[in-house]
Amino acid sequence: MTGVGRYHLLLEPGGRPVRHGWWHCEEVARDKFRRLIGAYGGMPDARVSLFDEDAGEMLATWPDDR
Repeated sequence: MTGVGRYHLLLEPGGRPVRHGWWHCEEVARDKFRRLIGAYGGMPDARVSLFDEDAGEMLATWPDDR
């Protein structure tokens, strides 16, 4: 596998991107998504998003009320 990967994960506290990563495997990306919520979910205004770059769609966001 080459490139950065299909699945893009982004952490944005207060709307400012501070951490991101790309994975080829959706299962791994979803695990990282859950771990970021556990590690950074207590930050003020934290938002975690998981995108499928190939399909051009958002797969998950936390919190989901935004």
